[in-house]
Amino acid sequence: MPIDILMPALSPTMTEGKLAKWVKKEGDTIKAGDVIAEIETDKATMEVEAVDEGTLGKILVPEGTEGVAVNAKIAVLLEEGESADALNAAPKAAATPAPAPTAAKTEAAAPAPAKSEAAPSAAAPAPAAAPAHDGKRVFASPLARRMAAQSGLDLAKVSGTGPSGRIVKADVEAALKGGAAKAAPVAAAAPTAPAAAAPAPAAAPKGIDAKALADKLGMKYKVLPNSGMRKTIAKRLTEAWQTIPHFGLQVDCEIDALLALRAQLNEKSGEKVSVNDFVVKAVAVALRKVPEANVSWHEDGILQYEGVDVSVAVATDGGLITPIVKNADQKGLATISAEVKSLAAKAKEGKLKPEEFQGGTFSVSNLGMFGIKSFTSIINPPQSCILSVGAGEKRPVVKGDALAVATVMSLTLTVDHRSVDGAVGAKYLQVLKKLIEDPITLML
Repeated sequence: MPIDILMPALSPTMTEGKLAKWVKKEGDTIKAGDVIAEIETDKATMEVEAVDEGTLGKILVPEGTEGVAVNAKIAVLLEEGESADALNAAPKAAATPAPAPTAAKTEAAAPAPAKSEAAPSAAAPAPAAAPAHDGKRVFASPLARRMAAQSGLDLAKVSGTGPSGRIVKADVEAALKGGAAKAAPVAAAAPTAPAAAAPAPAAAPKGIDAKALADKLGMKYKVLPNSGMRKTIAKRLTEAWQTIPHFGLQVDCEIDALLALRAQLNEKSGEKVSVNDFVVKAVAVALRKVPEANVSWHEDGILQYEGVDVSVAVATDGGLITPIVKNADQKGLATISAEVKSLAAKAKEGKLKPEEFQGGTFSVSNLGMFGIKSFTSIINPPQSCILSVGAGEKRPVVKGDALAVATVMSLTLTVDHRSVDGAVGAKYLQVLKKLIEDPITLML
């Protein structure tokens, strides 16, 4: 019986995607594990592997098609021995989800562990085992049939847990072990830490239609199509701005001691540790000291994370993505530096894996290299805090009763007031400032 291949959900918040490319063509023989297509989600272009064997009978959605809904039928797979005539006779109920994604090349991503990274949808309950036959024919994958034939197993006595009660490899293995086949759990993307879905934003009033106005006034322009990533950035930032009660706290840090220590480390080790690497380490250590800031808001209760995973904003041609330095408080500066460089390079090349940018408990965004003195970032839900790092510059400071000159860097902490109070934010910045101004403590 022909098997329907459906549009897979490749990320927790994916509702539709672009069928970027068909790797296999109609008539090609498909084996389990073969890459059959590339799907572009709101964050990445991911390879999709086949879970069944057969022949690709018909492609229903051409490559390059955008807005393909999750679970929409995109192709039909013919089982061994079936001809194209079976396409017309196949029951429409015999659908099997498209295979799971493999690691992929990231398209430029959205800011930090966004809602998808942080607010995954719950996994659907696994289907109960169902009879794998209709009284006439046993429905099983080619691999399951071969395994049963080789072991002398009667498939008519096996309950299938695949789509529409179809017998799959796991069912045969379970039956051979003498136990009942168990329903396979539905895979769900797991972020670094649990997170709750943010409430739906209130309907916003429509703004001026720029395109319509430009047309009316005869203005010349060119349309730069919005990628899935850019749409996600717009949606998520609008939601964050409308639904999260932000407030900002700012502190100035003298970084002359940090710069001197950095120069010594780089000279002796040959490494190129950056100021931002020091900031990431200090942010993580401060979160360990002030765990009340390492949280997310949820209606059932505030989620206080056990791990300290710092999302670092990286600018790419397509937009902002925030790869994660996991357990940053437990890593040395050289390790953090190497990881940030590697993750940033992979982000710009579009090669980040989902687990490398989904999740995170706190974000850092640094525009100091552009000469920006200070700025305020929008929170990446469901995280409660994001730190904006400005440029270090020579400024007049008062030391004792005398005027002096020091290299000063402004830090702005944007906070979700639902989960982090002003006093907690202030306490966190106080601890962070001390670590940055006395960086030798980061080496301990």
